[in-house]
Amino acid sequence: MLRREALAKLTGRERYVDDLPLDDFLWGMTVRSPAPRGRIASVRFGKDIDWSRFVVVDHRDIPGPNVVALIEQDQPVLAAESVRHVHEPVLLLAHRSRAAVRSAARAVEVVVAEEPAALDFRAVPAPAQIQYGKDNVLKHLKIEKGDVERALARAPVVVAGTYETGAQEHVYLETQGMIAYLEGGVLVVKGSMQCPYYVLKALQHALGRDETRVRVIQTPTGGGFGGKEEFPSHIALHAALLALKSGRPVKLIYDRGEDMAATTKRHPALVRHRTGLARDGRLLAQDIEVVIDGGAYVTLSPVVLSRAIIHAAGPYACDNVRITGRAMFTNAVPFGAFRGFGAPQSQFAGERHMDVIARTLGVDPVELRRVNLLKDGQTTATGQVIRDGTDRVAVMERALELARYREKGHEHAGFNATHPTMRRGMGLATFYHGAGFTGGGEAALKSRLRVAGRADGGVEVLSANIEMGQGTLTVFTELAANRLGLEPDDVIIAEADTTRVPNSGPTVASRTTMIVGGLVERACDDLRRRVGLDDASRGQAVKDAIRRWHREHPGEPPIGEAAYERPPGIEWDDKTYRGDAYGAFAWAAYVTEVEVDLRTCGARVIDFVAVQEVGKVLNPTLARGQVQGGVVQGIGWALMEECKWQQGAMANNQLTNYLIPTSDDVPPVRVAFVENPYPHGAGGAKGLGELPIDGPAPAVVNAVARATGTDPRAIPVTPERLMELMENAVRG
Repeated sequence: MLRREALAKLTGRERYVDDLPLDDFLWGMTVRSPAPRGRIASVRFGKDIDWSRFVVVDHRDIPGPNVVALIEQDQPVLAAESVRHVHEPVLLLAHRSRAAVRSAARAVEVVVAEEPAALDFRAVPAPAQIQYGKDNVLKHLKIEKGDVERALARAPVVVAGTYETGAQEHVYLETQGMIAYLEGGVLVVKGSMQCPYYVLKALQHALGRDETRVRVIQTPTGGGFGGKEEFPSHIALHAALLALKSGRPVKLIYDRGEDMAATTKRHPALVRHRTGLARDGRLLAQDIEVVIDGGAYVTLSPVVLSRAIIHAAGPYACDNVRITGRAMFTNAVPFGAFRGFGAPQSQFAGERHMDVIARTLGVDPVELRRVNLLKDGQTTATGQVIRDGTDRVAVMERALELARYREKGHEHAGFNATHPTMRRGMGLATFYHGAGFTGGGEAALKSRLRVAGRADGGVEVLSANIEMGQGTLTVFTELAANRLGLEPDDVIIAEADTTRVPNSGPTVASRTTMIVGGLVERACDDLRRRVGLDDASRGQAVKDAIRRWHREHPGEPPIGEAAYERPPGIEWDDKTYRGDAYGAFAWAAYVTEVEVDLRTCGARVIDFVAVQEVGKVLNPTLARGQVQGGVVQGIGWALMEECKWQQGAMANNQLTNYLIPTSDDVPPVRVAFVENPYPHGAGGAKGLGELPIDGPAPAVVNAVARATGTDPRAIPVTPERLMELMENAVRG
């Protein structure tokens, strides 16, 4: 099926939030804290500006509680008495002229009586820096299986290692943006977002409005990657407050510099491994500590930490596992959701550590993985029994074969021995990703979806799940059309408007196709039954029955409904972190080839093979694009995307010096799928969106290590870092 919105995007007809026409509207702007921590002493307004021409909003203008409702209610809509991070919102301004409001924002001085700030999540904070409970720990989680200390004491070999991953900026094509206006007594907020019902909840809570007086509409969204999961609630509230005070429509659009400076990023992480092994490489014990930087407020850090520790042990069998996780408060700009949600950080460490183990034992990294990859009947770190029938060794072998791993290893030996300035190497990563919310999360969401029959005999899918470039419109259309035997043009996907669509959950966590797509199928079945047909009826019979219903029930369309039902046999204990963490895992093996220039210490990926088992592939073009996009994002995180920090805020917040991969940095990305349909996923599909970001960084860094003989344990491996590693290797 062709991508449903492709022509609109290619021709420029698609209307993003900044393209929407507004009459007599104001431009909004945010005034932010200049300091990472302290008491707000005063707010000074420049004398050269006529402030009577501006709308000015502060915390006193918030009708309800001054808090952005999320997991914890700790983050204010606007800072009132103190600030916890640089760029924390303090004041809002609006004016007819965008240039005027920008100048005015620069003319406001927020005076902060500064206090000692905690800026390094890896360090034990000094007493003066402790602000949020004991040692600034915002969340502590633990997984235990077997007797780790006893197994380590008896292990013939113990290998330890510490690994670090840096923050990563989302760099979605479209920056954050919202518009807000009053329509009668109803506040309407439109904008770029992944989770309309998150925004609705935040608006209702802070503005003291019930659901009849707030309407949230997702506009076409130019990329999200998690950056438009929780953060849009903030900008929606800011635009809404300005609209309520002024009584006029307000448009609040971040430019790239503000977007990069003030919004969330991937959590930096520190991961320590201590691994006990038999001499043949079999894992006997894994003792893992995962520490992430949460920044100044909780945001989604507990959930990110959860997924990080669940994936930290990798796709391997081990009888004795202990994983502890801590998310730390610092006075950094808060970190939040990013594709992979903690799993890329912990799996980078785990897969890099596997190669360190292989080198320590003197065994082939491939054979080390072959010995340890999970087989059906074995259990993960949480005790989940794997029974999906996937041959994980076969997935790895397919990747090695496509990459010509063994042949190229011999070729590289000759190349590296003879070339004066270049070195080449191959790297491997085997990994997995759980699809959907962790544990009982999906059951708690209680996602619902409707499919309505239209008067012309076609159908409309009503869902809160959104299109942000990943293909939701196309996949939902395909699922509904296939289920009912209709043509794609007979299917419409409703605009994600909270007054029309039920809460089918957020567009996150690799859940949209597998879980919500399953609701599409079941709602189609329910619609068919409501119009008096059996499950075998398809095509013209469905259209005729829907038309007949409309004739017999004018103004009352037939509606099929579905609600989430937990697959059988899924059990999870959130207190002990034991049991079935996910309904399904997707599995993958990535192999990469790099070339390192000894003169510049720059590493370049020259070939990439990505093989994954994601159940049934519903749309090969979209699936391949998801994998290729994740690989490019992972290459950037591994080699070049470095956030430079100043007082806990991004200092290089522009694309001139925050480097992302260009077409010149991207190798051929060869994608292959091993299909093993999942019985509880839509059309047999598992989640795919996040899996491809988990494997590229360790595969690339393992290849750099092989090419140079160095031992990189932190990313990004920039030329500066690689130069230092190579100099250290030469010295000894």
